Amino acid sequence: MAPQAFPGSGPDIDVDVTTPNVARVYDYYLGGGHNFDADRDFAQRIIEKFPEVRTFALENRAFQRRAVRWVAGQGVAQFLDLGSGVPTVGPTHETARMVQPDASVVYVDIEPVAVAHSALMLEDDPRAAIVQHDLRDVDGVLKEAAQTLDFTKPVAVMILAMLHFLSDEDDPGAIIARYVAALAPGSYLIISHATLEGPVGDRVAEAAASYAETTLPGHLRTRLQVLDMLSGLELVDPAHGDDGPRIVWTPEWRPDSEVQSPEQAVAYAAVARKLA
Repeated sequence: MAPQAFPGSGPDIDVDVTTPNVARVYDYYLGGGHNFDADRDFAQRIIEKFPEVRTFALENRAFQRRAVRWVAGQGVAQFLDLGSGVPTVGPTHETARMVQPDASVVYVDIEPVAVAHSALMLEDDPRAAIVQHDLRDVDGVLKEAAQTLDFTKPVAVMILAMLHFLSDEDDPGAIIARYVAALAPGSYLIISHATLEGPVGDRVAEAAASYAETTLPGHLRTRLQVLDMLSGLELVDPAHGDDGPRIVWTPEWRPDSEVQSPEQAVAYAAVARKLA
C-alpha cells in the first residue's frame, strides 16, 4: 500500500499507514482517534499480551498533567515538550495555562500525523508551536524552539514515555545533558520511562519485543539507570512524606488521590531541577 495523503495545516503530507507508529499506537491506548488500521491492530495485539498497557498510558498522561501544573506553580511559564505525540485531551499548553495563563509551549515530534494535528490545533496560538524534529537532534530542536521560548529564563523540558524508545547507542543520558546545558538555572526536567522492574515484568518484556515491528523499538531500563540520566540535577520530592526526593512509579508522583498498586503503571516518573 502506498503512503496515504493526510490533510495537515498546509499541503497534504504523505503518511505510511502500513507500519505501526508509536505515537499513533499511544494515541489509541489513550482512546484517541488519530490512528490507522495498522496502529489499531498492533495495539490490540499488545493489549492481549499486556493488558496493563492502557494503565501505563493513562497514568503517564495523568502524571504529565500533575507535573506540568506543579512546575507552573513554581513560576515556570515555558515548556518544551519533546516527543509530544498526537494531541489528546489536556495537552501541555492547556494544562500549563491553568496556572500560568501566558505560558509558552513548543511541542516537538517527528511523526507527520502528530505534527499535522498539532499545527491545526495551534494555528491561532501565538505562544505555542509545533516543531517537526527528531528529539535526538538537540541543536536543531533548540534553534527552532528559541523562536518561541526564551532560554535565558527557566524552561521545563518534558520527555514523557519517549526515553525508552532511545537505544543505549543513542545515549539518552547524554541527550538529556545537552538539553539541560542549554537551560537557565531554575529550569526543570520532567521524565517518565517504562521498566521491566515490578510484578508484571515478564509481560512488559513480551510487549517490548513486539515493538520491533514499529517505527521505534523499545529499550526498557532499571530505576538506577533512569536515576543516572538525571545526574547533576536536584530531584523534586514526589510526595509530602518523609522519604525525600526520589524516582517513583508514575501514579505516585504527587497524586491527587489514594494510589492503589502503582507498580501496575510499569513506568518510573521524576521531576528534577537545574540549580546552576
